[in-house]
Amino acid sequence: MRRYGWIVVALVLLGSWAWLQRARTPAIERVPSATSQPLPDIAPRDNSALPSLPPAREASGWPAFLPREAMVTVQRIQRGGPHPYRQDGDSFQNRERLLPSQPRGYYREYTVDTPGARDRGPRRIVAGGDPPIEYFYSDDHYRSFRRFKPLHAEARR
Repeated sequence: MRRYGWIVVALVLLGSWAWLQRARTPAIERVPSATSQPLPDIAPRDNSALPSLPPAREASGWPAFLPREAMVTVQRIQRGGPHPYRQDGDSFQNRERLLPSQPRGYYREYTVDTPGARDRGPRRIVAGGDPPIEYFYSDDHYRSFRRFKPLHAEARR
C-alpha cells in the first residue's frame, strides 16, 4: 500500500514540474517593422472622449496582427495621454520573464480596447523605455507577446 502512495506522489510532482516548465517557455515573436506612411495625429477632443479609429492597418503599413484599437493606444502613448483606464502607464513587472530583462520600471502597460468587453479585456501594449523605444502587443493578457515598431516613432524623436 505504501508503495502506491509514493508512486502517486511522484506522478503529482512530475506533472507539476511539467506544467511549470510549460508556463515558463518564452513566447516572444520578433516581427520586423513595416516601412510605410505614418498615421496622422489624432487630436484629443477632451479627456473623456476617445479618438476615432485610424485608417485600416493594411493601408497604413502597420503589422497585420495589430488591431486598429492598438494603433489608437500607441498614439495615446506617444502623446502622453490621456489614457482611459487608471492602470494605463503603470509599471509592468515582467514576472514571467517573457520580455527581455530590463531594470524595474522600464516597462509600462497600456490597455487596448476590446470591442464588446465589459471590462478592460485581455489586450495590452507593453512599452519599454522613457520615452518608449520598444513595444510589445499581447492579445491574451500577457501570456504571449509580439514585438512591433510603430511607423512614426522615429519621426517624433
